[in-house]
Amino acid sequence: MINRIWQGLQYRLAKLLFVFTRPRMLSKTINFQGLKVQGVRIGNTTFIDNPKQLKVEDHVYIGHHNYIEASNGIQLGKGCQITSFVSITTHSSHQSIRLYGSSYAKHNDHIGYIKGSVAIGDFSFVGPFTVIMPNTTIGKGSLIAAHSYVKGEFPDFSIIAGNPAVVTGDVRDKDNKWLTEFQELNQTYMK
Repeated sequence: MINRIWQGLQYRLAKLLFVFTRPRMLSKTINFQGLKVQGVRIGNTTFIDNPKQLKVEDHVYIGHHNYIEASNGIQLGKGCQITSFVSITTHSSHQSIRLYGSSYAKHNDHIGYIKGSVAIGDFSFVGPFTVIMPNTTIGKGSLIAAHSYVKGEFPDFSIIAGNPAVVTGDVRDKDNKWLTEFQELNQTYMK
């Protein structure tokens, strides 16, 4: 009986607190470097490590439940969209930890420790559950498929997919249908 009452109270309390803790989008008018931006939205459940090293331009959207580690610099171009459950990291220690084992903490400048910046071009889209590794450059207008492991350099307008991710197509092939049917879009395409 007491257990049932306690569960009922827990449920009511959780329901009451959900108003304050539920996922929601936060609008930003000033980026992390103190510059004015327009239309930037970031989910309150996204964790950003080293935000001063995260450069966002106008109309960037970062959804919920993402991990963005920017210690070595991340640049998100204008209109870039990061969906949910995406990890973007500018360092990776997994190789070093295996190489050094238990003595990892006793060393500096670890062999196998990878660090580098990440740049995602204007109007690019990153699908859910994607991992983007250090030293990665993604060209403008690119589309990254869900569940991709992305590392390296990718040209503008790439469709990127897989583990490891490779270029599987060109978004302009998809866009041409719309640009042909709606000629007025040619004036605003990728601008």
